[in-house]
Amino acid sequence: MTASSEGRGPLYRLYINRLRRQIEPAAVPRHVAMMIDGNRRWARQLGYDSAAHGHRAGAAKMREFLEWCDDVGVKVVSLYLLSNDNLRKRDSQELADLIDIIAELADELSHERDWRVHHMGRAHLLPSDLARVLADAERRTQDHRGLHVNLAVGYGGRGEIVDAVRSIIAKHDEEGGSLEELAASLTPEQIGEHLYTGGQPDPDLVIRTSGEQRLSDFLLWQSAHSEFYFVEALGPDLREVDFLRAIRDYTTRDRRYGS
Repeated sequence: MTASSEGRGPLYRLYINRLRRQIEPAAVPRHVAMMIDGNRRWARQLGYDSAAHGHRAGAAKMREFLEWCDDVGVKVVSLYLLSNDNLRKRDSQELADLIDIIAELADELSHERDWRVHHMGRAHLLPSDLARVLADAERRTQDHRGLHVNLAVGYGGRGEIVDAVRSIIAKHDEEGGSLEELAASLTPEQIGEHLYTGGQPDPDLVIRTSGEQRLSDFLLWQSAHSEFYFVEALGPDLREVDFLRAIRDYTTRDRRYGS
């Protein structure tokens, strides 16, 4: 029983259990990507004078979300926590608060269950303290075999593709190959291997909260064949029942991959 379902009453718990029974374990997505949105609106609606209240509530919800994913059998979860655009455009105080909250979250997740934490993004763009916390979380959990948790921090999908291509070019150059040879041999699979998620399955399901229906530069390459599910609830208000409905909906979709 998660903290979010406690106190909601017996009918809610019965419905949660009913939803769980409707989900075929073999059909559960291997990789779920989450775009938590609406933290600032949540804080404003409740009358808080700082967006930090919303971001902190959103971080607490992400810990719950990871437990839900782990319990239902998801193997990989990617959380979009801080974009490159956020680094450039957010108010300085809000950004400072958000950086502290993300650092706390990364550290806490590295002590949860047998989860493995992986940072996705450009570490050199981040404040040194946050980059260090993310690196420490990766190192601390590198031998864990449980839920694989990708934290997209200082992340941008276009930038990720650029970094992948640069990596391919640099490796090819080290091996003495020509640009003509590289151009002739380059494949989508090769680019995929050099993304931040190299070696992982692409996201089967992408969830976004707050009713927004756009990718916002998140996993642009990897989500080419993903299913999408949009939830009206603001990030901190996401419920386990919303998550289970998303998983149930995914299991009923016919994924044809263009066939």
